[in-house]
Amino acid sequence: MRVPRTLEVWRLGTLNYLEALRMQEKSVADKSARKVTDILLSLQHPPTYTLGKRRTVHNLLVPESELKSMGAELHFTERGGDITFHGPRQAILYPIVSLREIGLGARKYVENLELTMIELASLYGVKARPGKSGETGVWVGDRKIGAIGVRISSGITSHGLAFNIDPDLRFFKHIVPCGIEDKEVTSLRKEVVGRELPADEVIHEELISCFVRLFGYRDVISKDI
Repeated sequence: MRVPRTLEVWRLGTLNYLEALRMQEKSVADKSARKVTDILLSLQHPPTYTLGKRRTVHNLLVPESELKSMGAELHFTERGGDITFHGPRQAILYPIVSLREIGLGARKYVENLELTMIELASLYGVKARPGKSGETGVWVGDRKIGAIGVRISSGITSHGLAFNIDPDLRFFKHIVPCGIEDKEVTSLRKEVVGRELPADEVIHEELISCFVRLFGYRDVISKDI
C-alpha cells in the first residue's frame, strides 16, 4: 500500500442525515478537485432508516407513514447495500478518501472497513468476523454488529460503516436489516460480558484509531465541527 498523505478527522457529534449527506457530497467534490486531503467524518445520527441505490423498499416492514410517529426518518441514497438503521449510540464513520492515492481497490477497501470494526470489537474481547457469502458487514456468530454501505465515484469514497455500541435494537425489528432475513442484530453492549463499557465518545475514538492504523495514515489532523 502506498503511504497516504494526511487524514483529517472531523468529529461532528449527532448530525441530521441530510446534513451529513450534503457534507459528504461537498467533500467528495473538493477531493475530486484536489482541494482537500482525505477526510474521515465521525458522527451519530438521530433515528434514521436509509435505503441503498437498489431501492429495496419491500425490506421496510412498516408503512412509511408510521415512521414519523416512531421518531424516525427515511432517506434514499446512492450507496451500495440494502436498508439499514442509524441512530444514537451507534458509531458511524464516513471516509472521503482517494483509493488511487492509498493504493487500494474497492474490495480491499471494504475488507479494511470490516477489519476496522473487527479490531474494535476485539478490544472488548468480542470475536467478530466478516460476512459470509451473501452477508454484508461484520458479525458476532450469526448476529450482525456492524453495517457497511459505500459509494465510490471516480475513485473517491463516501458513506461507510456503522458499528453498534448500544443503540435501541427495537428499531431494527421494523426492517429486514441489509436484506438478510432470519438474522439478529446485536451490539457491543449485548456481547460484552462482565465488563462496563466506557463512554460512547471513547469507543468512537478507538474506532477512529483502528481505521487510521489499518489504512496506514501517518499524519492525522483532528477537527471538532
